[in-house]
Amino acid sequence: MHETYVRGNNPSGSVLIIALLILALSTITGIVVAKMTMNEIRASSNIANHKMAYYAAESARNYVAQRPDLYGPENMDPSAPLEYESPEGALGPDQSFDGSVQYLDEGEVPRGSGFEVGVFKAYKYKMICNGYGPSGAHSHIEAGFYRVGY
Repeated sequence: MHETYVRGNNPSGSVLIIALLILALSTITGIVVAKMTMNEIRASSNIANHKMAYYAAESARNYVAQRPDLYGPENMDPSAPLEYESPEGALGPDQSFDGSVQYLDEGEVPRGSGFEVGVFKAYKYKMICNGYGPSGAHSHIEAGFYRVGY
């Protein structure tokens, strides 16, 4: 007697292979989606940290505006800028600022400032504001301004 075997006629074996392929594709898709989600979370967290640092630097700018002793007659030496730091409790627990105010020179008041040219002087300053946020985020702002005097 001669027996012949027919291959590929076993439906349960092919279903097993197809099920394994679908399982592998689903696993790979899940891993890719999880990695993309983690990258998005990291990116949005980074953006939030840098915004907090920027807002801290903006707070430093406002702090200087409220402190005339930083840009008054005591600060008239271009080689010795005055340093400042954020006061205790001024910002959130992960935020702080520091910087300096440097006298540059004096000149005429700008046209359109409302002050009479030749009578008043404009004392020019440069402020540097550094803001710090969570996870080492840092922001740096430089701005020029003037105060008017005689």
